[in-house]
Amino acid sequence: MPQFRNTHKLIAACAGLAFACSVFAQNPQVQPPQNVVRLSAQGAVDVQQDWLAITLGTTQEGPDAGTVQNKLKAALDAALAQARRAAAPGRLEARTGNFSLGPRYASNGKISGWQGSAELVLEGRDFALVSGTAGSLSTMNVNNVAFSLSREQRAKVEGEAQAAAVNSFKTRASEIAKEFGFAGYTLREVSVNANDQGPPPLRPRMMAMEARAALSEAPVPVEAGKSTVLVTVAGTVQLK
Repeated sequence: MPQFRNTHKLIAACAGLAFACSVFAQNPQVQPPQNVVRLSAQGAVDVQQDWLAITLGTTQEGPDAGTVQNKLKAALDAALAQARRAAAPGRLEARTGNFSLGPRYASNGKISGWQGSAELVLEGRDFALVSGTAGSLSTMNVNNVAFSLSREQRAKVEGEAQAAAVNSFKTRASEIAKEFGFAGYTLREVSVNANDQGPPPLRPRMMAMEARAALSEAPVPVEAGKSTVLVTVAGTVQLK
C-alpha cells in the first residue's frame, strides 16, 4: 500500500511539471523593449491677460441667524440689482460668490450672536466697465482682484504652445536618434498637458467709509499683467 501511494505522488508530480512546461511554452517571458528613449519638450507662449474678476463682499452681525441672513440678503440683492443693470455678455457678468452664516460664541461657550458674509463676483473683458461697476456698489467692499485668460484666449494660445511643444519633441527625438547612430524613430506613447501661470491675485487695501462715500463713482484701479501658457509633451520613442 505505501508503494501504491508513492506511485500516485510521482504521477501527480509529473503531471504538474508537464502542465507548467506547457504554460511556459505558450507564454514565453516577454523581453523588455530595446532602444526606447523617454523624453519631454515644452512650448510656452506669453499672452496679455484679457479677463478681470473682482470679488466684493460684506459682513454682518446680529443677535440671531434670521437677522444676519436678512441683512446679508438685502446687501447682496441691492448690489446684484445694480450690477445687472450694467451687465453685458462677455463685457461684464455678475454672479454670487461664497455665502456663510454661523454662531459667535462667548467665553462661557454659549452663543452670543451670529455673524455671516456674502460675496458678489463681477467679471468680464471690459476692465473699465467691471472696475467702474465695482467701485459704484455702496453695499459691498472690494475683497479681491484677479486677472486671467478668457476661455477663447486660453484655447487659442494653448494651440500655439502645443504646436511649439510637439515640434520641439519631434526635433529632440530626431536629434537623439541621429546621435545614437539610428536612422529615425517611431512614436510609442505620448501625453500632452497644459497650464497657465500668471501673477498672484491683487488684494487692494480696503477704503475708509468716508473715502468710500466720496469715491463711490470712481473705478477700482486695475492693470492686467501677462500669463504664460505652458504645454508639455512627454512620451517614449522607439529608435530604429
